[in-house]
Amino acid sequence: MSSQTADPVDPQSLDRHECEACGYIYEPAKGDSKRQITAGTPFEELPPNWRCPVCSAPKARFRNIGVTGKPSGFEENLGYGLGVNTLTPTQKNLLIFGGLALAFLFFLSLYGLQ
Repeated sequence: MSSQTADPVDPQSLDRHECEACGYIYEPAKGDSKRQITAGTPFEELPPNWRCPVCSAPKARFRNIGVTGKPSGFEENLGYGLGVNTLTPTQKNLLIFGGLALAFLFFLSLYGLQ
């Protein structure tokens, strides 16, 4: 008999789920310390009686929002928008606020013109 060991799953590659009632996001990489759920536990393997640690909503009230760093928006729209639709939320924030900071610096530089 040969024993097969399951390959360890990277918790960062597991889908996150958001509570539709309160917005809590269950992240498999963190688990749920309030209910003694260890890090790396996929949402599908949570006990049937598991509830949201914030508002006590049942598992049925959660929706899959994908992995961490997944581009936000509808899948069918990711090909539009000069490529910015494929950016992750963090990259979009950096682009937006970086552009605002640069515009502010240009505005301040106008005071140096005499």
